Amino acid sequence: MKKPAELVFVPAPGIGHIISTVEIAKQLVARDDQLFITILIMKLPFDKLFTNADSSISHRINFINLPETLVDIPLVFLSFLNSFVESHKIHVKEAVTKLLTDQSAQSEFKNPRVLAGFVIDTFCTSMIDVANEFGVPSFLFFTSSGAMLGLWLHLASLRNEHDRDIYELINSSTELVIPSFVNPVPTKLFPSELSDKEVVAIFLDFGTRFRETKGILVNTFSELEAHAIHSLSDGKTPPVYPVGPLLNLKSDDSRVAPDKAREKSAILDWLDDQPSLSVLFLCFGSMGSFCEAQVKEIARALEHSGLRFLWSLRQPPPKGTLTLPSDYADPKAVLPEGFLDRTATTGKVLGWAPQVAILSHPAVGGFVSHCGWNSALESIWHGVPIATWPMYAEQQWNAFELLELGLAVEIKMDYKTESEVVVSAEEIERGIKEVMELDSDTRKRVKETSEKGKKALEFGGSSYTLLGRFVDQI
Repeated sequence: MKKPAELVFVPAPGIGHIISTVEIAKQLVARDDQLFITILIMKLPFDKLFTNADSSISHRINFINLPETLVDIPLVFLSFLNSFVESHKIHVKEAVTKLLTDQSAQSEFKNPRVLAGFVIDTFCTSMIDVANEFGVPSFLFFTSSGAMLGLWLHLASLRNEHDRDIYELINSSTELVIPSFVNPVPTKLFPSELSDKEVVAIFLDFGTRFRETKGILVNTFSELEAHAIHSLSDGKTPPVYPVGPLLNLKSDDSRVAPDKAREKSAILDWLDDQPSLSVLFLCFGSMGSFCEAQVKEIARALEHSGLRFLWSLRQPPPKGTLTLPSDYADPKAVLPEGFLDRTATTGKVLGWAPQVAILSHPAVGGFVSHCGWNSALESIWHGVPIATWPMYAEQQWNAFELLELGLAVEIKMDYKTESEVVVSAEEIERGIKEVMELDSDTRKRVKETSEKGKKALEFGGSSYTLLGRFVDQI
């Protein structure tokens, strides 16, 4: 009989990473009744304490909130994140030691669990050291795209094996040939954080350690990223397992405040009254917000286009703080005068938005998105074409790939949150009209890719098979 095995997951802090981790944990325990998973949660200074409110989650998935750690907060987020994760190594070691001690002490465990390994997130490679102390392998759970994984590994390889100055390369060249992308990637699409030498070094150090793992699980599917996945079979990279799309598609209103549940109900009631594929949804993720001048340009584009719309409009946090955008007390203050009255019959301006519920509604025909990878996968799953408006982190690369794959149209590719560039109403209107075209090739491709993604997770599908292969080697 197979021995019970314990996997310890260490996701990067932030709800997006935790959601993806929970989804893969659910898939894994469903495939092997002798597998147990403990997820260790690191709380960011501005996050709420994580509580699992989903009663459907298996009792074989356990959550532990690690003690809070205070570190200096530099203005560059990647530097902060690196220090923040590093400071949690002692807490992870203590939590795993206690976990193993508690299990061996419980007499009912006649067949005690074996610690099978750590599954670490992209930004948690320092936890490989902790896994090594316990004498167990590490696996990487990569929550972004296969193309992004390939880019990261390629740049680390150029530095480590070919002695290339990556800082100079990405801040001087006009475009780079990256094996995981079909076309050369313009360097103007690299995150602005990589204009800092220290951050480039941290970024490449993460990528270097990816190769120390025993395998890499990726939240994608082979049919979506065939070129990128093939490029990773280079003999140098640990086995890659595309096991997605891993999405939390079930609505759980118990996790939101009652007022949010009421807002969601009102939004869905409004959508019920709209024609099929007629509504444009604009949402820019938990960290996405715009200055007042940009808000006005978006409003002018929406009004002039005549399109029906749902717009999640968030207020930027104070400058120089690591806090999230919030809802406006009164959005009229930043919108053109009379905009809400003039568009009252065609659109709604929201604060927080239940993204999955909106994307799954048949009235929604297009999605203006920041191109976070979870959002991209959700849009593809529901067959909704994307108008790309990436803002920070790897989102420009995601947008570039979505355009390569013919699953999106462009509004603005090289927009940066901290820049003072304002995208004009004319540019925005062109993009939103294009994404809402009913008989476009883009819409057809998204629909076809949606079906492929669903089949990938079914019995015998590519992701189903590869997840089984991963479980077998634990």
